[in-house]
Amino acid sequence: MTTVGKVIKCKAAVAWEANKPLVIEEIEVDVPHANEIRMKIIATGVCHTDLYHLFEGKPKDGFPVVLGHEGTGIVESVGPGVTEFQPGDKVIPLFVSQCGECRFCQSPKTNQCLEGWSSGGHERMSSLETRFTCRGQKVLQFTGTSTFSQYTVVNQIAVAKIDPSAPLDTVCLLACGVCTGFGAAVNTAKVEPGSTCAIFGLGAVGLAAVMGCHSAGAKRIIAVDLNPDKFEKAKVFGATDFVNPNDHSEPISQVLSKMTNGGVDFSLECVGNVGVMRNALESCVQGWGVSVVVGWTDLHDVATRPLQLIGGRTWKGSYFGGFKGKHDVPQMVKAYLDKKGKLDEFITHRMPLESVNDAIDLMKNGKCIRTILSLE
Repeated sequence: MTTVGKVIKCKAAVAWEANKPLVIEEIEVDVPHANEIRMKIIATGVCHTDLYHLFEGKPKDGFPVVLGHEGTGIVESVGPGVTEFQPGDKVIPLFVSQCGECRFCQSPKTNQCLEGWSSGGHERMSSLETRFTCRGQKVLQFTGTSTFSQYTVVNQIAVAKIDPSAPLDTVCLLACGVCTGFGAAVNTAKVEPGSTCAIFGLGAVGLAAVMGCHSAGAKRIIAVDLNPDKFEKAKVFGATDFVNPNDHSEPISQVLSKMTNGGVDFSLECVGNVGVMRNALESCVQGWGVSVVVGWTDLHDVATRPLQLIGGRTWKGSYFGGFKGKHDVPQMVKAYLDKKGKLDEFITHRMPLESVNDAIDLMKNGKCIRTILSLE
């Protein structure tokens, strides 16, 4: 029986409030409005940003919400004005819009867009407009996507059409973590052949940054993490050295400076901790070192001494690895299909949607790289 033009009832993991387990509920998903696409979500990764909203950011008006933003799906129906997509298309919903018309989209200097959910909902991580209801009340759509639901509705400016041969239970990683880390190295830092790099934090984003540095031709890639068990995984992506700050009595920036004759050429902070951001900057060589802030957080100010920058270091940030989503994500999918990039190696666990709280616990306790939830 066709669902086109009808409200769909389906399962979703709802976060009713901060610091509480998600609840598997039956929600109602409205028909797509003008310029919107309704899609059946096939698979989704569990990303640290989902946990950040639930346990750290905790915006008072950011609940109830369906989390998830690293998913893949198949178009079920489209609203008026949609001509680029049709039912059956394989797609990746994007938390970074690309309207193609605003001054940001028109500029090659940024991948940000003035349209989409973030234009008015940055603090709560969602727009107040939603196509979800549950138990008679409105449920927010996290970053405009909400991939912890069997169906979702997304504006067409935040959807990428991908190769129909792509395995949806794997390429979902390109919706956030892998593009974020890889792009931070190749697009934002612009890592150079023969350079020395340091990656702080070896979750999926950090490992993708290692992969990006390796792809760019870095000669030495130093992986920094408190968990020594992650180094073998980091070597798979191209890391050459591993440093555990707990093994040293002096600051990690001094350790790296001694290892590299004055500091690394490029450093990438992939944790979301302002102290680590400072350490990453101060690990760079004076004169030309570039440090990129990749980890997501908005809780504390970040600081350093002015001489760290006056001396010639560059400190910059990266959002979704600098990729323009609608245009670049399909190219990243193609690179994976052409065996020019790794994805399978990031996946440590696979679970059904009903086990979402187990997946969250794995990430909270550092027991996974990426867990993929199946929604079929």
